[in-house]
Amino acid sequence: MNTEPGAPVTEADLHAWMDGELPEERRAEVERHLAGDPDLAHRFERYRAQRAMIGRAFGPLADRPLPAALTPPYGRARGREALRPRGPFRAPALRALAAAAVLLALVAGGAGGWWLRGWMGGAGTGGAAFVADAVAAHRVFAVEVRHPVEVGADQEAHLVGWLSKRLGKPLRAPRLAGQGYDLVGGRLLSDARGPAAQLMYQDAAGRRITLYIRPASEAPDTSFRFAQDGNVQAFYWRDNGLAWAVTGDLDRVTLSAIAEEVYGALNS
Repeated sequence: MNTEPGAPVTEADLHAWMDGELPEERRAEVERHLAGDPDLAHRFERYRAQRAMIGRAFGPLADRPLPAALTPPYGRARGREALRPRGPFRAPALRALAAAAVLLALVAGGAGGWWLRGWMGGAGTGGAAFVADAVAAHRVFAVEVRHPVEVGADQEAHLVGWLSKRLGKPLRAPRLAGQGYDLVGGRLLSDARGPAAQLMYQDAAGRRITLYIRPASEAPDTSFRFAQDGNVQAFYWRDNGLAWAVTGDLDRVTLSAIAEEVYGALNS
């Protein structure tokens, strides 16, 4: 992490900002970069969303005692004493290690491990990482006034063709007029697994929802799953080689109805 004035913003800067470890001047500089760089802001929001969701799912594990099976075998009392942290390495770090140990135990422990694998995404596309990316993209672009999309709804055929080509899968822009939402347009995004697409819709009151789409060729179809990060909620699923997330600052019942409408339009 480089705290010199004018230094490029790095991954370390973004994580240090979230940890509250940046000096005040560097923090302000990073915030200026975030305000002027939508791609950087999207990456930052993705990290924050992932951290929040993982924290809600696994945070309680940090308060559990270390499983006996993972205690060193050469003498438990002696092992605890030998591993007791000195100086500033105290409770927070020890709790993090304990949580990591419990997570490892879950991964190796049959059903719990499969739950963890599914929630975190595993080899497919449908876990916390995917929905965190969808939420992060929604937070960045749904509030954008001048450039909410790259290609507008007036060029829908071009938009759908372009995104289909980049994702390697035929896409459709579902009609959501029955729910009071019209297509604004869309954009091409990227995440750790490659290209992704976002379609944006808006109602008469200016409320926006987004569809986040990513290829998921090797993953099986799934039913709806629900996630929430603060005021933003999402329903997500896999269908016909694509992962979909419907995201918005709406109540769960309303968003569920929209997700059902999307699913129905895609399978009609």
